[in-house]
This record gives sequence, C-alpha cells and structure tokens, in this order.
Amino acid sequence: MLTVEIVIVLLLSLGQSAVYAVVSLVAKLTAGKPLSQQAAVLNASQSARPYLDLTYQLLGIFFDLVPVALALYLLMRDQIPVRRTLGLTADRPGFDLGWGTLLAACIGIPGLLLVYVAQLAGLNARIVPSGLQSAWWTVPVLIMAAVQNAVLEEVIVVGYLIVRLWSLEVPLGWIVVASAVLRGSYHLYQGYGAFVGNAVMGVVFALFFLRFKRVMPLIVAHSILDIAAFVGYALLPHSWLSWV
Repeated sequence: MLTVEIVIVLLLSLGQSAVYAVVSLVAKLTAGKPLSQQAAVLNASQSARPYLDLTYQLLGIFFDLVPVALALYLLMRDQIPVRRTLGLTADRPGFDLGWGTLLAACIGIPGLLLVYVAQLAGLNARIVPSGLQSAWWTVPVLIMAAVQNAVLEEVIVVGYLIVRLWSLEVPLGWIVVASAVLRGSYHLYQGYGAFVGNAVMGVVFALFFLRFKRVMPLIVAHSILDIAAFVGYALLPHSWLSWV
C-alpha cells in the first residue's frame, strides 16, 4: 500500500512533470533544429489580458501546492510528526537562512556555468526563466512561483520521498539516487545539462536532509536560486539579456 501511495503522489505532482519533460525533450530533439537553438520557457504567460493572466498564474501556484498538502496529510495520517520529521519549523532561522544561502551559492554558480557549457555543446535548450508580460504584478508572481517551486520540490522529492522510502527499508544509497534522478528527470525539457545539474543538486540536498533532518534550508536555497533567475531575467534590460 505504501508503494502504491508513493506512485500516486508522484504521478499527481513531480512524477507527472517528469513524464511531460521526457515528451518535451523528445519533441525538441525531433523538431529538425539543434537543441541549443530552441527555448525552454518557464513561467509562460497564459493570456494576453493582464488580469486574466494574473488569475491563471495565481491559480497555477495554488493548485501546484495541493500535492504538498496531500503528502503531508498522508504522513500525519500515519502518526508521523511532519514538523519534526521533515524539519518544517521556523524555530531555527539562523541555521535555515545560513545554510540555505550557502547551498544556493555553492550550487547556483557552478550550475550557471554547467548550463552555459551544455548549451554551447548543443546539449541544452536556451532557458527563458520568465515569459510573463510586463505588469505591476509580474515580480510578486515570479517570487511566489519561485517559493512554490521550492516548497513543492523539497517537501515531496526530499522530505516525503525519503521518509517513505526509508520506511520501506530501501538502502540509503538507492534513496539518494531515487531522489536525485527524479529531480533531474522533471528538468529534462530544458536538456541534458539541466538533468545532470539538477541530479547533482538532488544528491547534495538528499544528503543534507539525511544529515540534518530539515527541509527548511533546502526551501530557502531553492527559493533564492529561482527568485534570482526569474526576477533577474524579468528585470534585466533587453540589451543585457541578448548578451547573457
């Protein structure tokens, strides 16, 4: 029953994203032009009408967090204290912010270099972190989207999945591999470089959680990375963007 539960939770969330990412990569590879000349757009606009687009963006953020609520509910149903087991508390802000910032710096800078090299080698699509139209709500929505990504991925791919696999007595090494490969797989729509970079990030984050039993620093780190990418891209002048 626990195995079935894990499959259902993943297929309702990031496992589903992984399937679509594989299909997207296949579509890019068979499009008749090099992967590096194609774009992978994050945070795409959903409507030409600003307030309708805003509504779609907010609904997307809300519904993407529902699988997190489901995962936490299932853990609590089994009498697992999620706040302590997953480290979902705000009682160690210095630890969470300090480690989160350090992890973001250690992963973000090499990650940018990896994406750049992968695109030069034709192994990655051109990543467009924000496809939203310019409006008063653009930056707040991008920040909310970044935090939503962080909460969804770290709670499910690290906290929930590791706790459940540990309950099934899966060997520690395979737990880390499963978490890392899953993280890399739903980034495949960006290309092979994104898969490798995010898989490495998955190994680091899984080992960190196994050591400290806290996902909060991981949420902080992931939020910093995505906010910098999303908001930075939206605010940079177009002349700079063409050079970058």
